[in-house]
Amino acid sequence: MIKFQLSAFFCLSLIILLLPSSAFACACCAERGYYSIRTAKPSDYQMKELQKLKFKTAELYSDAGYPDTIKGINPLGESFSVNSLLNGKNWAFNFTDNNRKTGKLDLAKPLSIVEYMVDLPNAGSEGEVKLYKEWRFKYKVQKATGIFKNGFAPADEYFLVLQGYGNVCTSAEDFTKWRLEITGKRAEFSFFGNLSAIN
Repeated sequence: MIKFQLSAFFCLSLIILLLPSSAFACACCAERGYYSIRTAKPSDYQMKELQKLKFKTAELYSDAGYPDTIKGINPLGESFSVNSLLNGKNWAFNFTDNNRKTGKLDLAKPLSIVEYMVDLPNAGSEGEVKLYKEWRFKYKVQKATGIFKNGFAPADEYFLVLQGYGNVCTSAEDFTKWRLEITGKRAEFSFFGNLSAIN
């Protein structure tokens, strides 16, 4: 009986070794043509990953109508630095311009997250599917101070997008770009820049 069990185990092990690696699909891997978009309540895992993000650079978005198309920043600086903490009930974004004028945006913790992932042709190396992905958040601005104070109104909204690449399993390390848009009665401006994950 023992010999039979050992033989069966040996044969099963041999079969497993002979199977192609593709037979064991990676739980975090995606196939060509992958596309996913879903809206849900932010999970505890996602909230913890957000706390690992470090906002490294900030640039004010400007178009052909600049500076007339920018509302809600006074005085209007030419370049900015940023630090932020996505934690707790309020998400804080602190900006400092080239003249050392400061402004703070307190954003209410969002009730939902939009997760978007798609396979883009030629995004990864040969044989690898590397997904472009976004985490999107949209909700209310709780408070604005400093250079943003005069443009703030209680109905102002924010739209925060984190951008990056990776596989189906998303972590803070996947995201390398961000964009924050503020819209309201007296506010109309956007910042964008680079970010990284704190180890």
